Amino acid sequence: MPSDEELTAFIDGELPPQDATHIEALAAADDRVAGRLEFLSRSSLPFKEAFAPLLAAAPQARLESMLAAIPARQESKGPAFTSRRGFLGALAASVVAGVIADRAYLGISRGPSKDESTEWRAVVAEYISLYTPDTLAGPVPPLDVQSAQLALLDGKLGLALSPEKVALPGIDFKRAQLLEYDDKPLAQIAYLDPETGPMALCIIRSNSGEKAPDMEGRKGMNIVYWSDDTHAFMLIGHAPVERMQEIADSVRAKLTA
Repeated sequence: MPSDEELTAFIDGELPPQDATHIEALAAADDRVAGRLEFLSRSSLPFKEAFAPLLAAAPQARLESMLAAIPARQESKGPAFTSRRGFLGALAASVVAGVIADRAYLGISRGPSKDESTEWRAVVAEYISLYTPDTLAGPVPPLDVQSAQLALLDGKLGLALSPEKVALPGIDFKRAQLLEYDDKPLAQIAYLDPETGPMALCIIRSNSGEKAPDMEGRKGMNIVYWSDDTHAFMLIGHAPVERMQEIADSVRAKLTA
């Protein structure tokens, strides 16, 4: 029984005449050889058409610019890829090269993986994503209880918080608690929005400098975040972007007053 490589070479017309004649004789005399030849012949599929959608979606411009930066190598003097086997080998090599190039591009474009200003928000989002309306069920604490809880945060974060400063329009204050992230105190003030569910204002000490409010999405929630010279803030909840921005603007104005 000839090998698949020999049979494929026969199909592609790459065997010397004597070997091709031998294969023909075997196929005529042995049904197994004839059946294998028929099976391998079915692989003569329209490869170009099959890969056309992938080629159309490929980041051609980006890859071309990356390849242009690679020093040119001496042109190969070997034969061109005229057979199906040669085409498939070249295709496999180019797929691997494309994957490597794309991963290299992603690694460069993403920049450093560790960013404290985003990591703490990611941790908070993971935590808040576990909240349901039932988590914050119950009556709104009276103002004296709110003040006592906020005073505990003041002592750790060096802030002067009051129920009036952290009140959100149309949203119930539920509790203020002290957490810890990266050995630093983290304040979490939890609220329950009657329309969209749990919401939280979180504050942590930060020396990253003043930054204007910005938006991002995490865990299916919207986050408005900003910072001053000494603290970083984030408001996270399920409310639409426009409403989150309005609420954040309101509390930010009171905190900086």
